[in-house]
Amino acid sequence: MATKGEITKERLITEAARIIRRKGFTGTSVSDLIAATGIKKGSLYFHFSGKDELGLAVLGRSRDWFMEFFESSLTGDTPGECLSNFFDAVVSIHSKSGFVGGCIFGNTALEMSDGDERYAAFVDRFFAEMATKLEGFIAAAQDSGQVRADLPADTLALYIVMTLEGGIMLARLRKDEKPLRLCFDTLKVFLQLD
Repeated sequence: MATKGEITKERLITEAARIIRRKGFTGTSVSDLIAATGIKKGSLYFHFSGKDELGLAVLGRSRDWFMEFFESSLTGDTPGECLSNFFDAVVSIHSKSGFVGGCIFGNTALEMSDGDERYAAFVDRFFAEMATKLEGFIAAAQDSGQVRADLPADTLALYIVMTLEGGIMLARLRKDEKPLRLCFDTLKVFLQLD
């Protein structure tokens, strides 16, 4: 059973993630966090040395959540089907959110990469990890003839990550799934995915 302190810390991370997805890191104030959680300022600083430490904890939690989502959505009878199902799951999850918030990692890359090396390094590692996981599915799809084999699997994986982030950004901007659907439909043509 979780202690009161663990519950408080968890609530801070959860609420901070919700607010940061909408307002960004710099747009989220300590006052926003206190208002959203009802937790006293001293309690926040007991659990985190400051907003930056809390922000990095939010990224860590978001990474864990995304990797669970990634594993559960990259399923199917063939590697190519796994990729298609992942694409569909990304559209579905962003549709359910009403295209509010976008991708916390893409948002962070745009907002923080020039100002804070810790955030930039975290997001860079996340995107590399995502590309590496995709690379395995792409290589298997190439071996089975489901995806083009004239480009290396690592190049195609990175291309998917870059295209995905752009699609999410435009879908968020327009509050519409069409850009994201177009992104994935075009990726399937580019990959020559059966």
